[in-house]
Amino acid sequence: MSNKAVFLDRDGVINVDHGYVYRKEDFEFVDGIFEVCRHFQKQGYLLIVVTNQSGIARGMYTEADFQRLTEWMLERFREEGIEIAAVYHCPHHPKFGPEETRDCDCRKPKPGMILKAIEEFDIAPCRSIMLGDKSTDEEAGIRAGLGKNIKINDSSDIIKIIFSLPPKD
Repeated sequence: MSNKAVFLDRDGVINVDHGYVYRKEDFEFVDGIFEVCRHFQKQGYLLIVVTNQSGIARGMYTEADFQRLTEWMLERFREEGIEIAAVYHCPHHPKFGPEETRDCDCRKPKPGMILKAIEEFDIAPCRSIMLGDKSTDEEAGIRAGLGKNIKINDSSDIIKIIFSLPPKD
């Protein structure tokens, strides 16, 4: 395993969490997220988004709505010179949607999305980082064996992250 990655939660880390965001009109990037991503990219980290999207299971928006917003978001990152390697999402919820999807292995705090990325991108977990705003993000990173798991308590803390990490290895 040769690659290292930063796993980013979406709502609350990349964008301000206004609750069930699925339209670009409601999407507001967190101040400093582009700087943080550029920092990690320059350090050789792959940038991978792992996001629970229970609004799909709840019927609040569709998979197509999520994909449209994701493509728009990825284009904004590219315009900033940032390449997001992949976006993994869990459309499930334990109380909503089809019975067979209620106990999935991808909904954080389960590590399924992270483990899938580790396999697909040949990622060394011990050299990788999880950035999330909830304890479920942190727990998913721990369960996946990531070397560092950072819980952001407030979206204004995002820029402080680059100062809390060791220099390039």
